[in-house]
Amino acid sequence: MLFFLSIITKRKVKPSLEEMAISIQNGDEQLLNNVLEDYKPFVKKTVSSVCKRYITDNDDEFSIGLIAFNDAIWKYNQTRGSSLISFAEIVIKRKVIDYIRKNAKDNTVGMEQASLSDENSATSSVIENSISVSEYEKQQEASNRGEEILAFQKQLQQYKLTFQELVENSPKHEDARLNAISIAQLIVQNRELKSYLLEKKRLPMKKLEKLANVSRKTIERNRKYIIAITIILMGDYYYLRDYLKGRLDI
Repeated sequence: MLFFLSIITKRKVKPSLEEMAISIQNGDEQLLNNVLEDYKPFVKKTVSSVCKRYITDNDDEFSIGLIAFNDAIWKYNQTRGSSLISFAEIVIKRKVIDYIRKNAKDNTVGMEQASLSDENSATSSVIENSISVSEYEKQQEASNRGEEILAFQKQLQQYKLTFQELVENSPKHEDARLNAISIAQLIVQNRELKSYLLEKKRLPMKKLEKLANVSRKTIERNRKYIIAITIILMGDYYYLRDYLKGRLDI
C-alpha cells in the first residue's frame, strides 16, 4: 500500500495549457514544439469545422490553422479571463476564413483573365464561385456570431447578468452610451480597476467616480451596461467589438 502511495505522490500534475503558454512565452521552445504536436488533433477539428470536410496534415488549411494556434499561444493573456482553448479556436477560425476568402478572390481574378475563347465558361464559373463563396461566408459569419454570443452570455452569468437585462438596461441616448463605453475603457486600461472587477464581479464605484469624473448615480444607472462593455473589451469578442468600432477608438 505504501508503495502505491509513494508512486501517486511522486506523479507530477500536468500543467494546464494556460500555464504551459506562460512557460513558452518565457522562452521554453521545446515545450512549444511538444504542445504544437499534442494539439494537432484540436487544430484539425477546428479547421474541419470551418472547411466542412476532413482535414489532414497535408492540407494547406491545416498549416494555416497550426500557425494560428502558435500565434494564439504567444498572444494569450491570462488576465483577460478567457481560456486559451477558446481563444485559440477563435484565432484559428478567423485565419482559415481569411485564407479561404483570399483564395476565392485569387481564383476569381485568375478566371477573369482567362483567354477570350473561354470567356463565356470562365464568366459562368466566376459567377457560380462568387455566389457559393458569398453564401458560405454568410453562413460561417452567422455561425461564428452565434458561438460568440453564447460565450458572452456564459461570461455574463459570472456577473449575475443576463442578455435580456442588457437589452432592457442599455442607455437610451447616444451620449450616455458613449460615456458608458468611455468608463469601460478606463477600467480595461487601469490594472487596479480591472483586477477589482475580475475578482469581485462588481464595479469599483468610489475609484471610478473619482477617475471618470462622473457621479456615482450616473455610474450606478448604467452599471450593467458598463460591465458588459468591459467584458467585451477584455475578451476575444470579434463581432461584438466590431459593433463598438466607430463609436470610440478601441
